[in-house]
Amino acid sequence: MSVDESTVRRVAKLARIAVEDHEVAKLKGELDAILAFVEELSELDVDGVEPMTGVTPVSIRLREDVVTDGENAERVLENAPAREGDFFVVPKVVE
Repeated sequence: MSVDESTVRRVAKLARIAVEDHEVAKLKGELDAILAFVEELSELDVDGVEPMTGVTPVSIRLREDVVTDGENAERVLENAPAREGDFFVVPKVVE
């Protein structure tokens, strides 16, 4: 796949990159090379390859999702600027 000069200018505009007229030809070649590499990658057989988020296997330590009340309302509310009973008082933001 080959890109034309108008496509180079459009990609530059979308990327918010200022491109001078003399740079368009060089960028056209670079975009053509990138697209050729993507086409080459699309030919690979990836059946059975698990998706990954990084190059090193990392397991995330998970904790049980348990709702608690903070166990000590008095301690939780010690620094509250305003409170009513065991609750924070906050300014009204929605009418």
